[in-house]
Amino acid sequence: MLFYPLVFGPWEIVLIVLVFVLIFGGKKIPELMKGVGKGVKSFKEGMNEIEDQVNQSDPAKPAPKSDETPKSE
Repeated sequence: MLFYPLVFGPWEIVLIVLVFVLIFGGKKIPELMKGVGKGVKSFKEGMNEIEDQVNQSDPAKPAPKSDETPKSE
């Protein structure tokens, strides 16, 4: 029998949500989720900044193509 320690079934998820509601209460959960969303957004912005810095510092890699082409005068 294979054992997957991080695989949750529907009943485990329901139980976790119920415990979460009991601990924090219904009014506090939206505030917590808002904080989690801000954290995820901040993390993604940081990852994009690092990716941009790596792309700028590595001359062997071509720059990402933009939709606008430079106009020659």
